[in-house]
Amino acid sequence: MRPTVAAPESVTWTVHLDRAMWVAGVRALMLQALHPVAMRGVWQRSDFRSDPTGRLLRTAHFVAVTTYGSPEEADRLGEHVRRVHRSLSFTDPDTGRRHRVDEHDLLVWVHCAEVTSYLETAVRAGVPLTPAEWDRYLDEQSTTATYVGLSRDDVPRSVADMRRYLASVRPALRVTPEARLAVRFLLWPKVPDHLAALAPLKPLWFPVGALSYATLPDWARREYGVLPSLPGAGAAATAGLRALRRGLDVVPERYYNLIFDEATVRSAEEARERLLAAGYRVENGFRALRSRTRFRPPEVPAPRSPADA
Repeated sequence: MRPTVAAPESVTWTVHLDRAMWVAGVRALMLQALHPVAMRGVWQRSDFRSDPTGRLLRTAHFVAVTTYGSPEEADRLGEHVRRVHRSLSFTDPDTGRRHRVDEHDLLVWVHCAEVTSYLETAVRAGVPLTPAEWDRYLDEQSTTATYVGLSRDDVPRSVADMRRYLASVRPALRVTPEARLAVRFLLWPKVPDHLAALAPLKPLWFPVGALSYATLPDWARREYGVLPSLPGAGAAATAGLRALRRGLDVVPERYYNLIFDEATVRSAEEARERLLAAGYRVENGFRALRSRTRFRPPEVPAPRSPADA
């Protein structure tokens, strides 16, 4: 059995453990909100309005477990997510139609908005990935789609396929009043109780929210109209994103992990132990000082020559 869902040498691991993911995760929620039906489901059947930070942390936990959790752990979480989704429905006030939260098209949209945000943000932040690795990331992430009830072939598995999908869904996307309010929540979210000690640092969140907004497609920012769009904003956003990533990368892991829920941190510690038991080795620095644990894969024995037989 694999020690983790994604191996440390996978593109998924490279993207998801990068600290630019804070911006990527918020951008994904802002992008998802542009689908009117999906946004109505979130508005009516989640606690997003009262606890947007909690929604972000739950998303972070799902990404963590489906990246470095054990296969069994990810299966349990997937079953929980599917069970919750099966029990929820909502009404679209524009049509009066009743929708299930786990409708196929809604699940595909949420998946695609997430993985494109993760990949685009990582590349823009300076994570060194080749176009072939972009495709590999989307193919790897098709496995994640199965945890919410889709099949791997339900979602785009290459950049070309993803672009075609996004072009096909674009006419249905628009800014609703709920979406605009959601963006405002994400720019200045409520501090959850378990992070109350960090409340004085809340102003440090605004650059994350602002960069998430600034990296949205041009048309989305124009329609949202929440923050001003200035000439050269795209280049400035990229520079800001890279600067934020560099700043976060110097924070020691032990302090950075205080942001996450206890279950997410525990999953990371258990993953570390499984990887070490499987022959991986930690390859970077002192644990108290490093910003992120990096693993070296087990060495593969050289093939024996006929003379050694």
